[in-house]
Amino acid sequence: MPQITDVPNYRHDTVLPLPMEVTADAWAVDAACSGNPGKMEYQGIDLATGAQLFHFGPVHGTNNIGEFLAIVHALALMQQQGLTNKTIYSDSYNAILWVKKKKCKTTLERTPQTERLHQIIARAENWLRTHAYVNPIVKWETERWGEIPADFGRK
Repeated sequence: MPQITDVPNYRHDTVLPLPMEVTADAWAVDAACSGNPGKMEYQGIDLATGAQLFHFGPVHGTNNIGEFLAIVHALALMQQQGLTNKTIYSDSYNAILWVKKKKCKTTLERTPQTERLHQIIARAENWLRTHAYVNPIVKWETERWGEIPADFGRK
């Protein structure tokens, strides 16, 4: 996590060193997975404060599933808090597409080890089908902006 001394002098809306084209009134989400499938977890970070907003896992899954669930988690939490104009950044093109299609297109086998995660996926898909959202979901451009602030730093 950034220290308060890391506050960029070119921005006054965030404690993070964000590029000017990234809005600080946003959340960033990311997932990490050790193995594929393997131990998966995801989190959401407030880009204005650098604070962790939510964390889930680890559970047995895949990175793409974690990226998908992180976006849906952020959307549901934002809706619950009335934050309908806040942007969500994700570095996963697949997850953004899955959310738009309201379907997690995973091939993760359904086993006793993955049953709980499959139930969570079904709940997320159902949430997407039964709730309208207007929050922009924006692809984080890693090559231009560096790692997404929600990154777990395990690369």
